[in-house]
Amino acid sequence: MIDFYYAPTPNGWKVAIMLEESGLAYTTHLMKLAQGDQFDADYLKISPNAKIPAIVDHRPPENYRRNAVSVFESGAIMLYLAEKTGKFHPVDPVGRKEMMEWMFWQVGNQGPMAGQLSHFVNYAPVANQDYGQNRYRGEYERNLAVLEQRLTGRRYILEQYSVCDMIVFPWAFIAKPLTVSLDKFPNVAQWRGRIKQRPAVVNAINLYKKDQNRGTANVDNNSLLYNQTASHLMGDVTNDD
Repeated sequence: MIDFYYAPTPNGWKVAIMLEESGLAYTTHLMKLAQGDQFDADYLKISPNAKIPAIVDHRPPENYRRNAVSVFESGAIMLYLAEKTGKFHPVDPVGRKEMMEWMFWQVGNQGPMAGQLSHFVNYAPVANQDYGQNRYRGEYERNLAVLEQRLTGRRYILEQYSVCDMIVFPWAFIAKPLTVSLDKFPNVAQWRGRIKQRPAVVNAINLYKKDQNRGTANVDNNSLLYNQTASHLMGDVTNDD
């Protein structure tokens, strides 16, 4: 059994998709980020970066020699689950090399740039949105261009559907809410359409869908989610807005 610490965000969806696709048994723990669940002392032992997602696997592979293993950061979780199940990842050296390239591209480029665009579109003060939106929309579209070229003549990022598709999909899935059209990226649009129809993906996207933060908690009313400093982890910060 796996304890899955989750909120209905693109980063949460990544691991939810992998859990659904692999058929692993898991219990979802909804993290109320606007209320500061991520700073709970017990959770910080699992996820010291105070972010979601995170997991605790109570039946880890034997070579771990532990009764339970915790994993934080979405990319690390995806790779851990792929290796645990032996599913959705290539085993040949070239394929594994390409998997690592695209996984690191996602966590180092596509995800952070899309997350910043989401911040300025959905949560930043109106007076301070323009520069941030312009900068990160350009970066988000640049990453779409990288993906568009990779998908030329391909159905998936690697030779087969893999953890790479699962981890990249969520931030491409919400292109329209991020004010970006996929009209210039037909390969991405077709790939997105194929993946969003998979039953496991549908289940993951719908997990606690009603609890999505649709701009209700924003910079103006929540200091636990935005404008964080070291004090959030090292001091006594409360949401007093």
